[in-house]
Amino acid sequence: MELWYTLLLFSVGLGAGFVNVLAGGGSLLIMPIMVLLLGMPGPLANGTNRVAILAQNVSAVAGFRKKGFSDIRLSISLALCALPGAAIGAWYGTRLEGVLFNRVLAGVMVGVMVLMAQKHYHARKKKDQPVDKPSGSHTPTRKQLIAGHVLIMVAGFYGGFIQAGVGFILMAILHQVMGLDLVRVNMHKVFIVATYTVVALAMFAWSGNIMWSRGLILAVAMSIGGWFGSHFAVDKGEGVIRIVLNVALVVLIIKLLF
Repeated sequence: MELWYTLLLFSVGLGAGFVNVLAGGGSLLIMPIMVLLLGMPGPLANGTNRVAILAQNVSAVAGFRKKGFSDIRLSISLALCALPGAAIGAWYGTRLEGVLFNRVLAGVMVGVMVLMAQKHYHARKKKDQPVDKPSGSHTPTRKQLIAGHVLIMVAGFYGGFIQAGVGFILMAILHQVMGLDLVRVNMHKVFIVATYTVVALAMFAWSGNIMWSRGLILAVAMSIGGWFGSHFAVDKGEGVIRIVLNVALVVLIIKLLF
């Protein structure tokens, strides 16, 4: 592997790890580089990316815990719901040739942006939710917990299948359906993704769709990016996360559509 490509891959992985923790969609930066510059088939790029996704999210979980943000019971129950769908999705993902879901994914991102904007508007109108660093945590009702866990099962399938953009889906479920603030949304999101990625990684490895050398380069870079992203999320609070999320959504929607 040439030095310039190693440096490029590392730089993109660093940025993707940071964005993944705050907003999601970092895989959409990495996948095109592996496919276009290396000519890797879709399943191989998809599987190789999982090495980095696992390392980055484990690093982010550790970062949140060091900052005192952890709800292990809820994180585990949500992650367990994602596992069956992730296994099935990863099986299909090993057989995916090309990227045919761009317009659908763009539609999902538009939906998430609308929901987030609506939530923020009502919060500002009622003045019952801080824009900056949250001082408390909403406790989901029984109805919210049931709905959230059911939807996480579906999100697990998508995450196992293609991964790219799953952060937006998880954030919509955790924030809109379960009513969690965005710092805790990110805290649970990275734990869920780290857990189901173990299953997805095993599936892609079993089918021979992982290029380990490039996956490890991405893993190191995304772990560093994820660590800084988790600290940034806690230190800067919900307001900054919302800005980063909306900017990432707009950029990725334009990229997918055009």
